[in-house]
Amino acid sequence: MSNKNRFSPLWLALAVVIGIFIGTFYANHFSGNRLSIINSGSNKLNNLLYIIDDQYVDTVDMADLVEQAVPQILAELDPHSTYISARDVQTANDDLRGSFSGVGIEFTIRNDTLRVQNVITDGPAEKAGVLAGDKIVTVDDSVFTGSMLTNDEAMHRLKGPEGTQVKLGVLRYGETQLRHLTVIRGEIPMKSVTAAYMLDEQTGYIRIKNFGENTYYEVLVALAQLAQEGFQQLTIDLRGNTGGYLQSAVQIANEFLPKDRLIVYTEGRHSPREDYRSDGRGSYKQMPLVVLIDEGSASASEILAGAIQDNDRGTIIGRRSFGKGLVQKPVEFGDGSMMRLTIARYYSPSGRCIQKPYANGMDREYEEDLLLRYQNGEFFSSDSIKHTGPEYHTRLGRTVYGGGGITPDIFIPEDTTDFTSYYKEATMSGLILQFGYDYTDQNRSKLQEFDDEASLLKHLKRQNMVEQFVQYAEAHGLKRRNLMIQKSHRLLEDFIFSRVIYNMLDEASWLQYLNESDPAIIETLRLFKAGEAFPKAPGQDEGQGKKVAYGYDYRSMHRMMRMVARA
Repeated sequence: MSNKNRFSPLWLALAVVIGIFIGTFYANHFSGNRLSIINSGSNKLNNLLYIIDDQYVDTVDMADLVEQAVPQILAELDPHSTYISARDVQTANDDLRGSFSGVGIEFTIRNDTLRVQNVITDGPAEKAGVLAGDKIVTVDDSVFTGSMLTNDEAMHRLKGPEGTQVKLGVLRYGETQLRHLTVIRGEIPMKSVTAAYMLDEQTGYIRIKNFGENTYYEVLVALAQLAQEGFQQLTIDLRGNTGGYLQSAVQIANEFLPKDRLIVYTEGRHSPREDYRSDGRGSYKQMPLVVLIDEGSASASEILAGAIQDNDRGTIIGRRSFGKGLVQKPVEFGDGSMMRLTIARYYSPSGRCIQKPYANGMDREYEEDLLLRYQNGEFFSSDSIKHTGPEYHTRLGRTVYGGGGITPDIFIPEDTTDFTSYYKEATMSGLILQFGYDYTDQNRSKLQEFDDEASLLKHLKRQNMVEQFVQYAEAHGLKRRNLMIQKSHRLLEDFIFSRVIYNMLDEASWLQYLNESDPAIIETLRLFKAGEAFPKAPGQDEGQGKKVAYGYDYRSMHRMMRMVARA
């Protein structure tokens, strides 16, 4: 062997060592502290896990330990960066995807038993013979009742790949024998637009529950339907809408804005500013418009409401929105789990960030913000709204505020006039929901004679429903309080009627009933009739942006307490 070949391995090893030395030198001296911190931090975590696995006194499920640690790490960042386990990813994405694969029922859990609230028309469960009111007590020949039964557990057991089978043991009202039904799972649609109808001869109404993949197309269908009925003005109801996809909100806003109007922009440390503008192709750029919001309206709802308000395109009615102005990016892991990491903030056209303040991801005040608003009187008086952010201005020069949600142009307070401790306990305990279900179940054959909200309501008004509930509640531990019952009679009756209507018909009928005496809807119709839906510049309309409607919203609790799940 020549001397050259003999020394080749030595020269190669020396070159590797020199390369490592140079690389280490440059990393330590030129990359700054950030790289050093990340390296030391990640090494510490890796070392920690290794030491626990190698030396801890007991055997540790390392995969489970990591599964518990990751959410805690993300929770230190902000309130909306979250981790979703592989088991829960599908469920988390279903609402936004617009459909899921399952049996096609809406259900609630009462007394450790799954009860079918509604059966989706033409869905797998209906085809297999499942009826509203049925109790599902076994799944695939296993007992499906007891304290272990939760909404999450039920959805995991009943959902599954399209075309697969699930065996249900069903107990029907008035029967003692179990029915065994085999359901072939199928694709079940999840609608974002839950109601679209005419409030009067000229006013269309669209209720958007969330912003998913198909929301824009559902809105277009609803608009086309309303156009056939001759609508000349529109109300978009975003109350309780917790958000969803930014793009869906942008597409809907585009339908109502002139060309080249800024809708929203996003910006983050590693996300350069990105503007979303209208293209001028919208079909409803001149139509009078009102948008309804409340403390449950968040994220994409605030994008849409902010775009309408900052461009002075319509009037916002309701109460201050939630205040979520952070943008999350989904990041999938190899095991099927997912992280939603905040990468940017979004800003309304005037430049305001709607995100309310937070200290970190574990900020207790942030979690309790809505309760604090309630305690501070914000739900009852617009004067109690605390604006912590800077002032901004709309295109016409109206003042708006950043740092905590969209403040409506017209404020609708919550009602406390007929509120009593009896009514509070009746609602918060779930007794009205239970009574509504049991009453529906026991009278289903009679109630099926009424196929619309008006005829069903007429029947219910003759049944002395409040007294029936009071007797039911007393049998379940809620003491009769005659003076309080008399004072809250209107609220009790309204809530009870709404539950039976929802149980027997659908969400659209339920909303239509709630809207009939809703003060926000009444104010909307007054505004349209007065020709005041388009905002005016300061000085042209005294007090614009500080109006308070004379009416009280006593139905917000009804909207929040739907309390059903789908599978």
